Amino acid sequence: METEAYLVGDAASHGAPGLTNRNRVMFGHPGHAYVYLIYGFHYCVNVVCRPTGIAEALLIRAVEATFGEKQMTARRPVGKPRELTNGPGKLCQAMNITRTLDGVDLCNAQSELFIAENPELKKFRKEKGPMVTTTRIGITKAAELPLRFYLDGSEFISRRGVPAGSRD
Repeated sequence: METEAYLVGDAASHGAPGLTNRNRVMFGHPGHAYVYLIYGFHYCVNVVCRPTGIAEALLIRAVEATFGEKQMTARRPVGKPRELTNGPGKLCQAMNITRTLDGVDLCNAQSELFIAENPELKKFRKEKGPMVTTTRIGITKAAELPLRFYLDGSEFISRRGVPAGSRD
């Protein structure tokens, strides 16, 4: 799994300009999906993280596809399994995440899209860790902030970075 945080006061955050029709979900209830279109073609999915009125979210950049690969490959034909979901636009295409899911409750298992608890979480983190913190990628504003996180042993990340604190 790979994520990037977007915080209050962060110039790269969609919440920085204030409430708009596009980012209204970011200002809403925590645990909901904020889905938007980039470059007029790719969707990105974020998890709203703070109480109503505070626009902070976590971009899901990559996930490890452990089931449903047949359905994902039908939507996104690739040569290697890691290429299914190793980037925010790729994972949205593979998982059929579009703007229609903007605002869904990610904490409700009855939603079309939800975040489930991994019963093997400790084992998974031990096998795929340690957690690496780097600067964000694919942005120009506030790109120097160490707000990108991934498990170092995972193949399912978009791009490896220089760990925060190890730069000169």
